[in-house]
Amino acid sequence: MGHSLQPKSWQRTLLGTATSLAIASTGLIGFAGSASAQEGTFKVGLVTFLSGGASGPFGVPAAQAAETVIKAINEGTLPAPYNTKGVNGLQLESVVIDEAGGPTKQVEEYRNLVQRQNVDAVIGYISSGDCLAVSPVAEELKTFTIAFDCGTPRLFPELESPKYFFRTGLDATADNVGAAHYLKETHPDITRVAGIQQNYAWGQDSWNDFQLSMKQLMPDAEFVDNQTPQIFQGSYGTEISALQTSRPQIVHSSMWGGDMEAFVAQANVRGLLDQATAVLTTGESGFARFKDQAPDGTIIGGRGPFGAFMPDNDLSKWFSKAYEAQHGVPPSYPSSKMAQALLALKYAADNSGAKGKPSNEQLASTLKSATFESVSGTVRMALAGGHQALQPMFYGEYHYSPETGPELRNIRSYTGACVSPPDGHDAQEWIKNGFPEADCN
Repeated sequence: MGHSLQPKSWQRTLLGTATSLAIASTGLIGFAGSASAQEGTFKVGLVTFLSGGASGPFGVPAAQAAETVIKAINEGTLPAPYNTKGVNGLQLESVVIDEAGGPTKQVEEYRNLVQRQNVDAVIGYISSGDCLAVSPVAEELKTFTIAFDCGTPRLFPELESPKYFFRTGLDATADNVGAAHYLKETHPDITRVAGIQQNYAWGQDSWNDFQLSMKQLMPDAEFVDNQTPQIFQGSYGTEISALQTSRPQIVHSSMWGGDMEAFVAQANVRGLLDQATAVLTTGESGFARFKDQAPDGTIIGGRGPFGAFMPDNDLSKWFSKAYEAQHGVPPSYPSSKMAQALLALKYAADNSGAKGKPSNEQLASTLKSATFESVSGTVRMALAGGHQALQPMFYGEYHYSPETGPELRNIRSYTGACVSPPDGHDAQEWIKNGFPEADCN
């Protein structure tokens, strides 16, 4: 079962729009450094959306987090155990690449980073499609690479015996198993459930995992509709009308970024969210931005212990304070996940045993199956043969007032062993078989 936590609240000056964040991105390229690494530096390629619909809510906050964390790494001002300068004593230099353009373009950009810009490692990828396309290239080029956000459960089943590619966050299976557990605990009487998902691998897999989990945990619930708009469609009037006709009590959505925020605003105005409660698996990215556009009681997740769900530890306190001081808003979950990936890189480099710059093989062997500390708490690289993190999942209810700002209530947490299949198990078969070996205590 989930564990209840005390709610947190924030009262801060917020940047109000995706546009203002996108304008802020203009200065981000400045921290990338030169195209060729200087002597005594470690050069990392950073790939995140700096343009398009995913930039404001996702890509730019992630890039801003990288700016904050890299500065602290180079100055040696991070809390322990990362309170030494640089990565294994080397100053960290970054080259920032816009993730916009699709998988084919990102494969080209990845090859350029490794073969022409001579980066020593790559951190990036929000889009599941980009992640799936780039991961085999990382293995081909034998380049240490961390996916900081992409959530497709297909990543490691399709990437056989990975050596160089890692993911320091959770996949969508954990999001959707956690959402079903949360509904069972907090909305046990619901009988009519609908969904709206972006029509590609991420949305399809999310809905499948959620349906299968609900059939196990709440078998009396009926699925009455699932709408599948195109990614970055932006306008959802037709889909909202169809959902209203089906009269759901719950609307589950794995939509992310600008799509998720646009859907919430439009569904709220049209009255859908008066009749149904939204379950937004990526909703925390809008926590500081929704204001009264998301009704009180909207259920949001942060894809793990990130953003508003971060635990109170020295690293999270430092990160929240430093990020907001630099960027004027509290860190969202994409920001936290970028910070986590950079801490994983520093951990791997500092513990590699290398004299000077660690090799790709040394970095990979150090991070594989490692346990390291992060803004999200303790991270165990316990899945995908030691290449993916295992962490708890969190959900809570969004509430807002102009006086106190956004607030999370009724927060529940679910252990990693409750929401993620044991290593080597197929996710959908694990769910269909009733979550064998799951530990939800």
